[in-house]
Parts: sequence; structure tokens; C-alpha cells
Amino acid sequence: MRLKRKVDNFLLSWKNDKTHLPLIIKGARQIGKTDAIEHFAKNNYKSVVEINFVLQKQFKSIFDDGFEVDTIIKNISFINPNFEFIPGETLLFFDEIQDCINCATSLKSFRIDGRYDVICSGSLMGINYHEIESNSVGNKQDYEMYSMDFEEFLWAKGYKEEQIEDLYEHMKNCEPLSQLEFDVMLNNFHEYMIVGGMPAIVRTFIENKNYSGILNMQKQIIKDYEEDITKYAHGLDQGKILNVYRKIPVFLGNENKKFQISKVKDGARNREYIGTIEWLDNAGIINISYCLDQVSLPLRGNYNPDNYRIYFRDTGLLIGSLDDEVQDDLRSNKNFNTYKGAIYENIVADMLVKSGYSLYFYKNDRGTIEMDFIVRDKDSLIPIEVKAEDGSVISLNNMITSNSFKDIKYGIKLCNKNIGFNGKFYTFPYFLTFLLKDYLKGK
Repeated sequence: MRLKRKVDNFLLSWKNDKTHLPLIIKGARQIGKTDAIEHFAKNNYKSVVEINFVLQKQFKSIFDDGFEVDTIIKNISFINPNFEFIPGETLLFFDEIQDCINCATSLKSFRIDGRYDVICSGSLMGINYHEIESNSVGNKQDYEMYSMDFEEFLWAKGYKEEQIEDLYEHMKNCEPLSQLEFDVMLNNFHEYMIVGGMPAIVRTFIENKNYSGILNMQKQIIKDYEEDITKYAHGLDQGKILNVYRKIPVFLGNENKKFQISKVKDGARNREYIGTIEWLDNAGIINISYCLDQVSLPLRGNYNPDNYRIYFRDTGLLIGSLDDEVQDDLRSNKNFNTYKGAIYENIVADMLVKSGYSLYFYKNDRGTIEMDFIVRDKDSLIPIEVKAEDGSVISLNNMITSNSFKDIKYGIKLCNKNIGFNGKFYTFPYFLTFLLKDYLKGK
């Protein structure tokens, strides 16, 4: 079973652009990068030269004689004479390039030469990606890939584009969904919350039509990420990165979700953990939400880099990190409120990032106003309140009505209720978060 991905259309557009540069697809491990590229290559090129620098270490020497394209091709052919190089019809796919930094240096030569298309991929963890970036600046295009979003999950379950377009039309017209539509989509969303978006796990769930084996797969990926930390975190204390990584669920379970290094380990100090958070972010493992000092445009110029919250990039992995009792409650009873709303907040963060948003939240000094997320449209800021239960929205109302927040004209409440508008804020069910950016662009 091959899972349709959004990167599929991007790759076609990239190929059809006559001025396209060599492409680097970056992202965390096991999110489907290699599968997507191989599928694209098979269907669009007469010849594909695929090299994996982790599994085929002998190819790391192909750049030893310089970076001229003909020299590189000659060395590749010497190692594997069965490869064909047809100008205009060949894709060179270099996988796991974090293990061969010289490959990035060669991209300038391939760009200038122009006879062959080049796509690179890899987990690109931490400092390795910065080396790749500096070695290939101006000679490549980046595409950041994530685990499957909710729309891709719906595709995997068989839903069509027109059905998703119908959901968007309901949002655009502020028209409630029918009870059947609401209940079915909410059930799909609960499944997605438990399963997450890792392609192998989604495929297993779709094929088995149950959760059998899912938890073990999630726990294995979490272990694999820990192994990657010990393998790729060069120049940093790997133990400190592991301390941060393992404490994420603990902080998310607190009422105050602010991540504090001093509570990661007794006696820990910020200066001892410099670079650890950034490494996990660069590795594609976490999402970071920064607290705004001022709720005003532009967002990027008004946040506090020392006040932040950390979320898993895939909510399925958050589920996999919880204790067995919570696991059983989630799968048997769909009781997502057992974890103080952290699961809902994490999945909203994940869906916003996958839609192209950076993450910001707000909490004033007195603690009287707290907003889970703040995004923007073309000319205003939009506070988003995430409600695990359908309670009051005092902070949301205060931010909309207060003269202190002049860039805010309306807000959004995300909960398990149908579409609506009360004159101040829009209410949307959680499962429509993936359409939020398109909705705000269309307003």
C-alpha cells in the first residue's frame, strides 16, 4: 500500500520548473522521505542513480578527486558500472547525505552542468545540516518534510479531495457540519491522535483496521531517535539532549507548560544546556513555541527566546511516550482529557506547523491572560484558544475586547464542537485545524 503524500505534487512542480536547482529534502527520520523520492523517480525518469551513504559507504569516496560532474560520474560508474547516465533523463538520488558532507559541495557543479537532476535527502541532524547549508548555499532548494498531516491521513483512509473541499466550504460559509459528518470526522481525528503520522505506523493501522502493534512501533521510533542523538549530536553533551527529550511529556503534563532547564535535572543551569533545544529542533524531533513579550505585529520581532514550550512534532510519539495506563485509557475509552489537555495542545501545535505556521503563545506577567497560540492573517493577529473541554474562554474574550491588543480583531476557539461564530470568535472542531491557514487566507 503506497501512501499519497503532499510532497508528491511538490516534486512534480520542481521537475517541471526549467530553472530548478538541486533539491534537498530534509526532515526527521522515518517520515517517508526516501519512499516519496523513489516513487517520484520511478515514474518520471528513464534512469535513476540511487546512492545511500550509510548503507553504501564505498560511494563516499566519489568526491575525492574533485567536484567536476564528469569526474564524479566516472567514479560512480567505476564502483557500479550498471548505472546509466542519460542527459536530461537521469535523476541522481543521494540519500543519507548527513554522512557525506562533500556531497553538498558538489551541488554547485551539478547546478552549473545541468545535465542531470539531483535530489538529496537525509535526517540532517543538528550540526550536520549547518555544514551542508554552508557547503551548498545558493546552489540548492530546500523542502522540509514532516510526518503525515491529518489530510494525508484522510487520504490514506480513502477520502477524496472533493470531500475535504466540502469541509473547507463549511468553514468558509460558517455552516455547521451535519451530525453524521461531525461524528465521523471526529472519530477519524481521534484515530489520528493515537496513531500519529509516521507512515509505517499509519500503513499498519489502515491495513489491520485496529491498533494492534501500534504502541510497540511508536516506542521503537522513540528509541531510534534516542540512538540518533547518541550518534549525531557531535560537539554537544548527548546525555543532556536525552535529558531534555525524555522530559518533554512531563512539562506538557504540567498546568504551566513552560520548559525550564532547571527542572530537567537537579542543579541544571541554562548555560550547561546551550544548543540542546536547538539540536532537537534542527533534527526535526520537536516544535518550539515562544512566548510573545508584546502581542503586536510583526510576531517574529516580539517574542522572548528564553520563554518557550516544547512539543513533539508527531503526536503519536507523545502518545507512545506515556505510561501504559494512559495508553489503555486512550485506546479503550478515547479519554483524551486524562493528560490535562496536553494531547490536544500538542496536536494543534503539530497541525499549525505542518500548515506553515511558526508557533507563539502569550501569558501576561500577572497570569490573568494566557493564550495557547497566536497566528496572523494579512493584517491582524488571531488568538487561538485550545479547549480540551468546552469551558469558558475568559482570556480569548479579554484579548478581543481589550484596547491593549489593537492588532486583534477576532479570535478562534478550537474544541470538540461544531462550526459557529458569536460575533467575537469563531468556533471550529479540532479536526479542521489543518484547513485553518487556507481559511484565514480566504477571509
